[in-house]
Amino acid sequence: MRIRIKFRKNGAMRFIDHLDIMRFFQKAIRRAGIDVAYSEGFSPHQIMSFAAPLGVGVTSDGEYLDIEVNSTKSSSKSMEALNGAMVEGMEVTSYVALRQNAKKAMTAVAAADYIVYFKKREDFSQDELPRMIREYYESRDSIEITKKSKKSEREIDIKPLIYRFEAFTDSSDFILSDLGSRRGFFLRLCTGSTDNIKPDLVLQDFYAYFGKEYDPFNMQIHRLEVYEKIGGELQPLDAAGDVIL
Repeated sequence: MRIRIKFRKNGAMRFIDHLDIMRFFQKAIRRAGIDVAYSEGFSPHQIMSFAAPLGVGVTSDGEYLDIEVNSTKSSSKSMEALNGAMVEGMEVTSYVALRQNAKKAMTAVAAADYIVYFKKREDFSQDELPRMIREYYESRDSIEITKKSKKSEREIDIKPLIYRFEAFTDSSDFILSDLGSRRGFFLRLCTGSTDNIKPDLVLQDFYAYFGKEYDPFNMQIHRLEVYEKIGGELQPLDAAGDVIL
């Protein structure tokens, strides 16, 4: 049986890289008494996979991992046991059984929602930011940038990969109350194994377009949700499961 776990990553845990997060969950699953399945061979390991791992420093309310179990308790009891093994900054918010034909989390990812808010100074006023986003994103047919990797660089049009780009304030309907009074950007971006862009890539080009320097240390990236495409529509990854009663 495959289980999809949704969790939050905040606070000091945002500075822990993906490999250490994976090791953390391996230990937490053992401490929680989850009857997780192991691979066969000389070096057995827990069968798990993460969807679109976060970069260091990024916080999130919408992280997912899949595990395979031999048996399981109810969703509520499993979540309670897992959260009892969590540290401050980590919280399991969903535990569902996957349908038999559901894709693995790693391969299912199609898009993700982010907010990027100013930490200290606000580089744009609340009045001018919506106008600047319209000029940069809505009024242009294409947004050509140079995307660099370790081995090469290439020119790509990122506009088709930006599904939504808006300004947000603390009164926006998609902002969580515990973020307090924040202002910044909301982005829904293509995320996956083939086409994939990150918020800081978009914002670096946005700032450059208006002749400003992008300071990543003044911005906090927070992932809200991760989606897969089902029947042509984007749905949260935990929509692929049925709650265990």
